[in-house]
Amino acid sequence: MTSVREAAPPAKPMSWAMLSRALAVPLILALVCFLPAVIAAQPGTGVRDTAHWLQLVLTCYAGTRLATVILSTRRRLLQGVFWMFVYIAMGVAPFAQAVIGQTPTPLVGPRSDLVTAVVLILVGCAAFDLGALLASRRPLRRRTAVRSGAGPAVAHRVRLRLLVLLAFAASGYYILKLGGPAVFFTSRQEISASVAASGVGSGGSQVGSAFLKGFGTVPALLALLLYTRRLVTSRRARRSPSTVLVWLGLAGLNAIVNNPVSNARYWFLTVLVSLLFTAFPSSAAMYRSVLAAGVVGALVLFPYADRFRYDSSGYRPVESSSVFEPLATKDYDQTVMFANTITWVDTRGHTYGRQLAGSALFFVPRAVWNGKPEDTGVRVGQWMGMSMTNLSAPLWTELWVDFGAPGMAGAFALIGYVAARTDRRYARAVSREGPGPGSVLAVTVPLIAGYTFILLRGPLLQAAGKPAVAALCLLLVTSFRVQAGRRPR
Repeated sequence: MTSVREAAPPAKPMSWAMLSRALAVPLILALVCFLPAVIAAQPGTGVRDTAHWLQLVLTCYAGTRLATVILSTRRRLLQGVFWMFVYIAMGVAPFAQAVIGQTPTPLVGPRSDLVTAVVLILVGCAAFDLGALLASRRPLRRRTAVRSGAGPAVAHRVRLRLLVLLAFAASGYYILKLGGPAVFFTSRQEISASVAASGVGSGGSQVGSAFLKGFGTVPALLALLLYTRRLVTSRRARRSPSTVLVWLGLAGLNAIVNNPVSNARYWFLTVLVSLLFTAFPSSAAMYRSVLAAGVVGALVLFPYADRFRYDSSGYRPVESSSVFEPLATKDYDQTVMFANTITWVDTRGHTYGRQLAGSALFFVPRAVWNGKPEDTGVRVGQWMGMSMTNLSAPLWTELWVDFGAPGMAGAFALIGYVAARTDRRYARAVSREGPGPGSVLAVTVPLIAGYTFILLRGPLLQAAGKPAVAALCLLLVTSFRVQAGRRPR
């Protein structure tokens, strides 16, 4: 008799569920335990009082939530960016400041206001979580086409070409107005001087310069994202020489107007994040890599990434003996500015929607609106007597200034609800059952995710211009009509 040896079954590839379980313990330990412990061991003059321990609680809470969204089987783009910002800017960085005993901006009020600020940040985070939980309880309704032919939001092909023409025209005007492409590779200081010399702003109003920068940068980026979406998801588009040439032209245009030399770090972060998530819409590895690497980059690289803010004569390199020391001396002033804003409001009261109205109506010139509110960060900085008033006003601050603690908590619950629902619709849009290469949602959500850093950091008045330009561009290209024929693949 001859024995027949059974062939061994082929090895199954490791699923993400197995990999996530393997990564869960080290990731949670790193974010929740190891990094806070390393920071706590740093030398410094910080006082271990209530504010110190509350800051540690906030850091661990945000770290746990960040680890949860990274390890989730669903890609939660907006929620992931929210918790990454909270963990870095409201958790790790302020905790390092509490340990070292130094802040980027001085605390002008009593220490109790800092305690109140941390408590309110925790309340806002809990409200965001509650809103996201409520959203998860409601199933998404599938939108079906009706007799009128309405369908999901897609980019109309003819209007998309109009957007490309607008992008080249607006960015070309922006480049010529500032003196040519060379100025975009000098420094942000030179860009600001060129904008001021262009004469677009007058009478202390920044509306003209905001529209110049907005139309000079946003249409080019949005057109690039829409064409990237087409190339990634459509074989027909990749075989079309005209589509590839347009994409190359838009890539070159963005290399000029949206490069990291001439733009703020937060805006270039928006460009980078939106491009990555548009180019890799269904990649779980890219989603988790961006969130995980973003923490390391924000702690190690971001404080040094302002090399091109000033020219060579005005640049002052950071000198520190610890990797955490720049967190206490640069950039991350969100928590201490919230505490200063609490002290400021104690002296004059809440504004009951006035600050947010000024942000929503940013396009109204001050010559027309006498007494138009200034940036919240600028107003608080002036009250503090600061010579440099380009200070942050995180979203917690903006909401608390106008509506107090109840309004702030309610607003964050609504934001969490909308973010969770949008994340679920985005996951559907980038799936095989989604609307295909022309999906507007598949491009808009990555753009919002990248810009979330700016919206959360504030002030909102400074951040309102570019989203308004993006909304106008999306109105131009979006169509809800089901086009005849099958979508290209």
